[in-house]
Amino acid sequence: MAATHTPPHFPSGKPKVVVTRHLMPSVEARMSELYDVVLNAEDTPMSRDELIAAMQGCDVLVPTVTDTIDAAMIEAAGDRLGLIANFGAGTEHIDLPAAAKRKIIVTNTPGVFTDDTADIAMAGIIGVPRRIREGTALVRRGEWTGWAPSGLLGRKLGGKILGIVGMGRIGQAVAHRARAFGLEVAYYNRRQVPQALEQMLGARYVPDLDTLVAEADILTLHCPLNDENHGMIDARRIALMKDGASIINTARGELIDQEALLDALQSGKLAGAGLDVYPDEPHVDARLLEHPNVMTLPHIGSATVEGREASGEKVIANIRFWADGHRPPDQVLTALIG
Repeated sequence: MAATHTPPHFPSGKPKVVVTRHLMPSVEARMSELYDVVLNAEDTPMSRDELIAAMQGCDVLVPTVTDTIDAAMIEAAGDRLGLIANFGAGTEHIDLPAAAKRKIIVTNTPGVFTDDTADIAMAGIIGVPRRIREGTALVRRGEWTGWAPSGLLGRKLGGKILGIVGMGRIGQAVAHRARAFGLEVAYYNRRQVPQALEQMLGARYVPDLDTLVAEADILTLHCPLNDENHGMIDARRIALMKDGASIINTARGELIDQEALLDALQSGKLAGAGLDVYPDEPHVDARLLEHPNVMTLPHIGSATVEGREASGEKVIANIRFWADGHRPPDQVLTALIG
């Protein structure tokens, strides 16, 4: 493979790599073999000043979603920094145009967390209508008095409409799983997916988000966060939803107007919610914790041993390609950078 850029020169013969969080042991061990690496054994999130200092003294930064890297930080980075090899698929925490302006390549690790995240979404899709959190809490409090014909009645899944917002890899994986539960799948996406894929998934395209929101018994979010969709599930759209519907979010907390969601939960407009992400992580609003039918998970959509190892392996591959002068396989915004 021909080089796409002149291979960087490394004074020690190896690229200096700073990893901002503790990764899987096998990944860190391999990085230590290949690179001049600085690891974060304590797994304490780095401060802004610590990140800037790291960026000024390394060839490669390996951040995660907990690291906000804005334009000013990128501008303050030294000339040495050539690659930001993100651990994870989402890159909204990195100012990509600023990186492109400085000719800093950004990579991510797409695809490895698709099934894991879809599984967690299905946990909410099943668990909220069936009031799993309420039932678990009842037993743990020692208040369950036994089976009763009218005890803790939920809603069946079969025949209900699952509205999927975002039909990328994860949305498709959720649609595939949903068919096994007898759910009718409808989806909204910026572009309609090929008809053959719709037929395979049993999914129906809805070209208008408001229409999908109004139709769905369960609404599940699987789109990236950007300026256009920040707070897109707001009070107006929640008002369009069916009484007793539920919302599942394993994407990004900022996609939902949290106050509007809380109002709808407290009024009974919505039956419940399944949340793995929040707008101000790790803070979770106490009102969400108090609601009996809100499943609150600690951002574990991608938390499997297999997925985290695969993501680390992608990071290693991206660094190796870049260090050898080749285009990394998971380069982001190649049109702007390359």
